[in-house]
Amino acid sequence: MKKLINKKPNRRQTLFGLGALGISLPVKTLAQTGSALNANDLGLAANSSANQSQILQGLIDNAADIGLPLFIPSGTYFISDIYLPSNISIFGISGATIFKATNSKAIFNGHGSKNINIKDININGLKAGSKNLIYLTDCQNITLDNLGLENSSGSGAFLQKCQGDISNCSISNIKQAAIHLQDSNGMIATNNHINNCDNGGILVWRYDRGRDGSIITDNQIFNIGSDSGDGQNGNGVNIFNADEVIVANNSISECAFSAIRANTTNNTIIEGNICTQCQEAAIFSEFAFSGSIIANNIIDQTATGISITNFDDNGRLAVCTGNIIRNVWPFSPTNPDSVPIGILVQADASVSNNVIENVPGVGILVGWGPYLRNVMVNGNVIRNTKIGIGASVADGAGKAHVSNNLLAKSSFASISGMLWLEPTGEDLTKKPDQFENLTIISNSTS
Repeated sequence: MKKLINKKPNRRQTLFGLGALGISLPVKTLAQTGSALNANDLGLAANSSANQSQILQGLIDNAADIGLPLFIPSGTYFISDIYLPSNISIFGISGATIFKATNSKAIFNGHGSKNINIKDININGLKAGSKNLIYLTDCQNITLDNLGLENSSGSGAFLQKCQGDISNCSISNIKQAAIHLQDSNGMIATNNHINNCDNGGILVWRYDRGRDGSIITDNQIFNIGSDSGDGQNGNGVNIFNADEVIVANNSISECAFSAIRANTTNNTIIEGNICTQCQEAAIFSEFAFSGSIIANNIIDQTATGISITNFDDNGRLAVCTGNIIRNVWPFSPTNPDSVPIGILVQADASVSNNVIENVPGVGILVGWGPYLRNVMVNGNVIRNTKIGIGASVADGAGKAHVSNNLLAKSSFASISGMLWLEPTGEDLTKKPDQFENLTIISNSTS
């Protein structure tokens, strides 16, 4: 039996604005489908070629007002510029409920709303003209779950000053980034499948440096391009100015620049990711960062493995441990300044228990000219490199301690002093006391 849930006279006509819109809907009460409103029962027509944005907006406003979810049955619906109020839940049938854009505006937008839940809907924009498919600002308690987002000249989802989670979404054919999180307050992006984005996978950016707290986990990200710049685009995950961000257990491949790039961050954890076929440094902690943990990642086929750099911009304080890095390329297809290095590290850092193999350059490069301070390199296994470990002895370089490493098949030197990229002196495993700033003890070679 259909249950009456709206007893106020003429409420439907008021909400839908029938006279003003010139739309004739069946005169009947709102009905429940289970515990949700069925949009087809209330005037939204599946597989119609008409623009149904105004009808859907009325249904959404009414559903939010009376506190019931809105169910969109299978079919294709042409809509754009739908505003999401507070306390709205919209769900469809996964793979069968399809929204297509009618203009260049976002399909869903919202500002200052709370408790938004969108699930099981495919959203298809106009790549030649549509902007962000979902655009939310100052919204809290957001759940975007199992959405298909494709074809946009902007981002798939652009969320500014928001809190909530984006999970289980499939995002492809996006001109900018699949997911752009700007000035977030603890966003979570997990278990998303991201493919073929022209400028980025997931961005965690802030205009002013500060706590962000986003967690990026268990996503599959591949085929990420860059149409401009020298690193701000073309990354699987890019963190900028955002502190206390976790990037963990993602599978990232085929990036024009880095799999994971952390620029000007505090207290960042990058752990357990698989990064393959990256055309610059697979994992980058750069510029004025402080407090990066880079641990237990697998890196295979890249121009540089891990770069912990920019002490000249006060980039410092890192732990790099338990990573596997192998098959470094001799050059970068996108950045001619990249050099084949397994791990580059500069200041106030511990590099331990990593395994590095097949590097046509330096396995671990410690310091860059005068930019070296307080680096410990201990317990690493390094095989098949030109130089196993290189440590800067340039004027102004600080202290480094290199101990208990196992180095095999170093074609030029197992451990060498370095003047920038040029080796100097004898192999330090044979004559360890050549340079006052370096302590070289208990390393094994074969």
